[in-house]
Amino acid sequence: MRVLTWLDWFGTLSLIPLSDNCAAGLAPQISRQDLQEAIHCIAGDGRIHCGARCIRFVGMRLPLLVPVALFLWIPGIIQIAEIFYQWISRNHLVLSRLFGCKGAPAPSCPPVPVLRMICVRKPRPPAIRLTG
Repeated sequence: MRVLTWLDWFGTLSLIPLSDNCAAGLAPQISRQDLQEAIHCIAGDGRIHCGARCIRFVGMRLPLLVPVALFLWIPGIIQIAEIFYQWISRNHLVLSRLFGCKGAPAPSCPPVPVLRMICVRKPRPPAIRLTG
C-alpha cells in the first residue's frame, strides 16, 4: 500500500484494505472470496476491474506506471498478464518468503497482502477556471 501511496502524486486513489468494514459495502456484488483472490478497482463511473486489468487501469492514472499500463494494452498481453497474475496470487505466501521481508521485523512484514480494493476518484475540477 505504501508504494501505491507514493506513486499516487495527484491523489486519485483511495486504498481500502480488505479488513475495512466499508470494503464490502462499496461493491456488494463481489464476494469476499473473490476479494481475497485478486485486487479489485472500482472506477469513478462504477466499473469494476480485477487482477491484471486493475493494474492496467490504475497504471494509466499513476505517472510512473504509465509505461507498464501501455505495455498491457498491447493485444494479447493482458491475457498473459492475467495468467501470470493468477499464479502470483495463488503463490504469494511462498513468494513473499523467498523474495520479500528478509530481515524485517514481523510487524512490518504481513504474511498476507491486505490491499484488495482500490477506488479511483473522478478527476477534480480545476481550481482556476479561465473564461474568455
